[in-house]
Parts: sequence; C-alpha cells; structure tokens
Amino acid sequence: MKSEQSIMVVDDDFAHRLMLKKLLSGWGYDVYEADDGSVAMEKVRQASFDLILMDIRMLNISGIEALEQIKIINPAIPVIIMTAYASVETAVSALKKGAYDYLTKPLDFDELKIAIERATEHNRLKKENEYLKVRLGEQFDRQNLIGHSPAMAKLLETVAQAAPTEATILITGESGTGKEMIANAIHYNSTRKDAPFIKINCAALTETLLESELFGHEKGAFTGAERKREGKFVQAQGGSLFLDEVSEMSKAMQVKLLRVLQERELTRVGGAEVIKVNVRVIAASNKDLKEEISKGNFREDLFYRLNVVALNIPPLRERREDIPVLVQHFLQLFAERNNKKIKGFTPQAMEKLLNYSWPGNIRELMNAVERAVVLAHAQYLGDEDMVLMMADYSSAGKNSADNSPINLPLDEVEKRSILEALESCGGNKSEAARRLGITRKTLRAKLEKYERTN
Repeated sequence: MKSEQSIMVVDDDFAHRLMLKKLLSGWGYDVYEADDGSVAMEKVRQASFDLILMDIRMLNISGIEALEQIKIINPAIPVIIMTAYASVETAVSALKKGAYDYLTKPLDFDELKIAIERATEHNRLKKENEYLKVRLGEQFDRQNLIGHSPAMAKLLETVAQAAPTEATILITGESGTGKEMIANAIHYNSTRKDAPFIKINCAALTETLLESELFGHEKGAFTGAERKREGKFVQAQGGSLFLDEVSEMSKAMQVKLLRVLQERELTRVGGAEVIKVNVRVIAASNKDLKEEISKGNFREDLFYRLNVVALNIPPLRERREDIPVLVQHFLQLFAERNNKKIKGFTPQAMEKLLNYSWPGNIRELMNAVERAVVLAHAQYLGDEDMVLMMADYSSAGKNSADNSPINLPLDEVEKRSILEALESCGGNKSEAARRLGITRKTLRAKLEKYERTN
C-alpha cells in the first residue's frame, strides 16, 4: 500500500463506487474497491486499511454481515456504513455491531468528509497512544493529558521519567497551558499517589494569609486566629504539595519557603514547635523565573531548589496539530454534560480554530468549545458557532498580514486579549481575570504596566 491513508469502498453500485473513488482520491486518500461484502472480507484478510466505507444492501453478503466478520478479522478498522434505506433500526443494528458511523444516501459530501476525518483521526490516535504507552511505560497514567505533537510527546516522556522519583519539579508555561494537569499526572504516577495531594495558588493570598496557609498557625497568633490550624505542608504529609504561581510570593515568603525545602521542617505562625515534614513540592509559574531573578523579584537560591527537574509546557499556538483532538475531546465532554447531540465540527470551523492564535491557550479553547456546544442548534458546529476572544480573526483581520495575531509580538497579543476581555466584561476586573485564567492581582499589575507604557 502507499503511504497515504487507505480507504476501501464497498458498494455493488459501480457508478456510485466510481464516484466515491474519484472524490476520495481528490481528498488525498488511497482508495481500494470491493463490489460485495465477501470481497471486502477477503481484502481485509490480506491487508490493513485505515477505514472502510461500506453500503448495507449488496447482492451476496450484506454490509451488516460483512461488518460482523470484518470486526472479527481486524477489529481496529473503523467502518462507516452507507444506505439509501434510512431507518433507526438499521442504524442501531450497525452501531451495535461495531460500525463507527452511519450515513444515508444520497451522501452529503461535507458530512462524509467530516465522518472520514473523525474516524481516521480516532484510529490514528489510538495507535499513537498505544505507541506512547509502550514508550512511557505500561503503568503511566496520562491523567487526561491530551496531545500527540512532538512537543507533547517529549514533555510526557520527561514527566513519566520524573514522576516516580522524589525530585522537586518546576513547571513553567503561559497561563492556560495546563500546568496543574501536569502536576496531577506527576503526583498520581508517583510513589506518593495514595497520600494527599494539596494545592495552593500563591497569587490568590496576601503574604500573611499565605504564610498561615502554608505553615499553619497557633491559636491567638494574629487577629482572628481563634484556634490552632495545620498548614498545607502538614496536610500534605507523605504526599505532594502544588505551589501554583510561585513567582507571586513576596521575598520574605521566599526565604521561609527556602528554609522548609532545605531543612524539611517548619514552625507554625506564632509557635515554637519544630515540625518535620515529608512532602514533595511541585511548583509552577507563568513567568520566566530567570528573568524575575535578574529583576530582583525572585531568589536565585530558591529557584535552584525548585528547578531540580524543569518542565516547560509549550503554548497551544506552537502545537497546533493537537487542536483537532483537543476540541473533539472537549466537544464530547460538554455535549454529554449538556445533553446535546453534536457530531463534530465543519471543515470551516476547524480551519478557524487552527488559524487562531489562542492567547488563552487550552483554557480559552475549552471555553470556546463549551460556549459553542451550549448555544448550538445543529449537529455540526460551524465557524459562526466558534466565538473567539480576539477580534483579529474577522475577515478584515485574516486578509491583513499586519493585523494577524501570529505576526504580532507576544506582549501585544496578550495586551489586546486583556483589554478586549475587560471591555467585554464592562470593566469588571474580577470577571475579566476569570475569563483570562489569571488572578485579579496579575490583571491589575498588567493594566498598570500598560498605563505606564502609554
């Protein structure tokens, strides 16, 4: 067989078979033919195909009978059934016997193309996931980490190697790239997986509250401390502690955290008792900590304590090949959650998703799909359903290379995204920060920066 994806068309109607062969060949597929179910079964015994497109009514062996036998010979091949005799009973029978999808004649070519792309993509991902499973080790649980791009494959290999160790890990990447999901995968693939996994967002608390949350406090240590409280380090004893946005810690808190990492012990706020801690620390930051060190905002000695194993998550715009499988995953998730029957995306919608710069990364992609699913009226989501935050994807924006987010500096893309989110929320900073996936404190700092540079 050739290197292209191969499709076998099974139909006893010569004219229809010829038409499909020309159509599919034009789409770049390597097309094989069979005029009956028995011929199709014999071909499957002799070779492997990426997909079978098969009519139900044929002279000798029907499509349903052939489907049953093909699934015995090679259950991995997706089969799409075609019929001119649409009935719920036939569709249910075909799907129960293992058909991937069901189309009625006369075929809608857009629907056919989408069904084929979904089936071949699904099959390819299954093969790649099996390959990755072998490379990463049979016991590695991806924890819903989705992606098959080279960048994600390399990242997952490093995660699989680092997870079973006791090494402190620093995860970096832009907001919305999935740093917390990587932290989840590390903990639940470690020897500490049965112990607590405690998380805290360092940017969400003031210095005093953060110290109390991390180390605990004694009764009466400060106003409002009506009873003794154990901190996150003690709560995570024997397990892992995830410090999100660790770059937002004050210099004073950085010193205290460094001591705990070095000495493996702490004292509660207002207390004198020394408490030994056995906790693996996983830290994350959306800032370049080396740059923060040069600015005097982050301690170099703490950086080296945290950066034993460094994991950088690439932004979505640098791994666009992951977008189709991500949106299909989110579509299935939100369709089930909202009781919607949506089959997929039109080619125009997928093109729009692939051409967008995604300044909010996976979080923005997930929100866009959820919004589209909730408001959808059709079985396939079109480009008009995909409402994107950046206005640059308008027709005028697409036709102007200068206006394209891809051709803008990253800081400018971020600035536009923030200002437009703020405008769409009527100036509500808390809501804008929520939509952008950042803290209100971070949003305020960025707005102050824009005012200084204007």
